[in-house]
Amino acid sequence: MPDLDIRQLTIEYTAAGHAVRPLDRLDLQACAGSLTILLGPSGCGKTSLLSSLGGILTPQHGRIRFGDVDVTALEGRALVEYRRRTVGIVFQAFNLVPSLSALENVMVPMRAARMSRRAAVARARALLDQVDLAGRAHHRPGQLSGGQQQRVALARALALDPPLLLADEPTAHLDNLQVEEILALLRQLARGERVVVVATHDQRLLSLADQVVELGVVELRALASG
Repeated sequence: MPDLDIRQLTIEYTAAGHAVRPLDRLDLQACAGSLTILLGPSGCGKTSLLSSLGGILTPQHGRIRFGDVDVTALEGRALVEYRRRTVGIVFQAFNLVPSLSALENVMVPMRAARMSRRAAVARARALLDQVDLAGRAHHRPGQLSGGQQQRVALARALALDPPLLLADEPTAHLDNLQVEEILALLRQLARGERVVVVATHDQRLLSLADQVVELGVVELRALASG
């Protein structure tokens, strides 16, 4: 069985009086050590799928399994632990804390997981070195370029060594050199026991992927009145 196994996944919500179904009976599998690209324009369901994989959004129908865990059946503390220990998420807007240094931003999930400060500092330094930012450990986000902030976000997502890494439009707003750096990092991270899933409309990522999943445009239908 694949490490990530999605069956008949359907997500629907309401927007401006219409029912929006960005994902309709989607099947998808991915194995450890692989990089999967979700390709498509805005509104096609890429972020909805990542949110479902991350345990943030509950689909209306279907099942998501990661390893031996049925993600769609999790709730309460089990869901919190899944989000904390199994999934690392790189948000499109980085979501770094402006008042914290790069090192401190990477430490946030480790301290939330009650890792000792000493261990968290050592781990954060090692991760910043892995993403080639050891020399920027004490810089705040406002002192870093967009590509550097993205790498800090990647390091933070890896803080607890999650086996599932999700990235939403990781090359948005980056220049060509920064894009090349992020692409190389993503390919490097998709190895061993880790599954990496990236949502993008950037075709430059395609050559690095083990599989590309093209998602279609959202279809709208008017909600029945009464």
